[in-house]
Amino acid sequence: MTERVLYLMICGAGPADQVEVAISLAQDRGWSVYCVATPAAVEHFLDLAKVEHLTGHPVRTGYQRQGQAALPRADAVVVAPATYNTINKWAAGTADTYVLTQLAELTGLGVPIAVLPFVNTALAANPVLHRSIDALRASGVRVLFGEDGFRPHPPRTGGSVLADYPWHLALDAVE
Repeated sequence: MTERVLYLMICGAGPADQVEVAISLAQDRGWSVYCVATPAAVEHFLDLAKVEHLTGHPVRTGYQRQGQAALPRADAVVVAPATYNTINKWAAGTADTYVLTQLAELTGLGVPIAVLPFVNTALAANPVLHRSIDALRASGVRVLFGEDGFRPHPPRTGGSVLADYPWHLALDAVE
């Protein structure tokens, strides 16, 4: 049986602190998980050693160095938790981090991508976010936002909704 490779792109938002839930769910579905993290996720949320232990792979935090093994070809990508910043930069074509560069390439390659945002109601009310979501959807990206996806929470209440973050929806979307 061929290994199914899932890139889990992790942004710096509250659910990143519980990324082991996504890893476990993905592995239970037969995915080999490779985590790629934004600088904010690394700095504020992730225990890299723990994530590497759970996946069996190093967390990629930057561009491939000489002598460093390349990531295997992705069969699917989950971007979760996806921040306001990452969604808007990606949709605008900005590739100023490793994660954004990879997302730009993977979108262009047509790899199945599901995005599970984590934003509050104030950010969700911004028309810029809606334009970005529309642009990503027009590019073939599944953005799980709204009634059948992530539902924004009031500002400063993100910690109270972490246990209900719907990781499974992103995995369902790339199956």
